[in-house]
Amino acid sequence: VVAIGAGLAANSVALVGFGIDSVVEAGSGGVLIWRLKAEEGGMAPAAVEALDRKAHKLVAGSLFALAAYVAVDALRALWTQDRPEGSVVGIALTGVSMLVMSWLARAKSRAAGLLKSRALEADSFQTSACWWLSVVTLTGIGLNSAFGWWWADPVAALGMVAFILKEAREGWRGEDCCP
Repeated sequence: VVAIGAGLAANSVALVGFGIDSVVEAGSGGVLIWRLKAEEGGMAPAAVEALDRKAHKLVAGSLFALAAYVAVDALRALWTQDRPEGSVVGIALTGVSMLVMSWLARAKSRAAGLLKSRALEADSFQTSACWWLSVVTLTGIGLNSAFGWWWADPVAALGMVAFILKEAREGWRGEDCCP
């Protein structure tokens, strides 16, 4: 929510895309918690898998829509030379996100190994992708803030589209983890 607000205030395509992706990822995390609780509660494995497939499709659909939105908005910003403002809040937020996502991905991976949970292992890979999104977003908004390179923001947003589409395709296929 902070990233979306800061992105709207600065007119930053990359920061708004980062924020919306974070909302989708939080929803995906909620699905993971639900799935772990269902498994722990003794729900039939076939029922857990069926609901999990539906949840994957919902999250993937959200990511496909996000990728389309970010791509169109980034291309529009480049075409019209829509210049975003610098965002100290965005720089701080994505910097903190890089640190947190790096730590969280490692912690999830360790826990997945201990629990032998493919779902949690997949979520750890997704958290690693969030780290990369943080890097790309920080690069775009940082170059814009530091050097006035307005085009770095929408170019970073286009770079985010590749990550978002990769996650969306994996979710649509129901893949549990990245290679």
